[in-house]
Amino acid sequence: MPSLRLEYDLIPEASALEPFLQELIREAQYAAEHLAYAPYSGFQVGAAVLLDNGQIIRGSNQENASFPAGTCAERVALHTAAVLHPGVRVTSIAITYTKKQIDPSMMHEVLSPCGICRQVINEVSQHQQAAIHILMRSANGTILSVKDAKELLPFSFGSKML
Repeated sequence: MPSLRLEYDLIPEASALEPFLQELIREAQYAAEHLAYAPYSGFQVGAAVLLDNGQIIRGSNQENASFPAGTCAERVALHTAAVLHPGVRVTSIAITYTKKQIDPSMMHEVLSPCGICRQVINEVSQHQQAAIHILMRSANGTILSVKDAKELLPFSFGSKML
């Protein structure tokens, strides 16, 4: 019977990462804590995209009273990168979150991109014909690392299907 296998690394804390990835995590956390606009859910998400030219672009979730008109942090960061640095390859994206009241039993849970963001990350990867490394951080600092966006979206829909 066919099966799927997800390959990932579980990293206990950011200090175990290479310095440039530590910086990416810090930028994503800054975006969650200081740039997110989440007055309704209180769930502040930050993302940081590392480009091939060394630039880091931050994004944060932007809620709106007219649900679902808000935008996720990952898409804010990716679309901003595409506008500010057209044609520059995305190498990695880090995703973090914060919330005033986090259930202690959830502190170890990493923040995984929603389905729309998985599709967008995967399409950026397909368009640039290069993998995008995804780092997802939990509230207690544990990081789940996936070397290629397609790991999170098997059987994805793509432009070749249109």
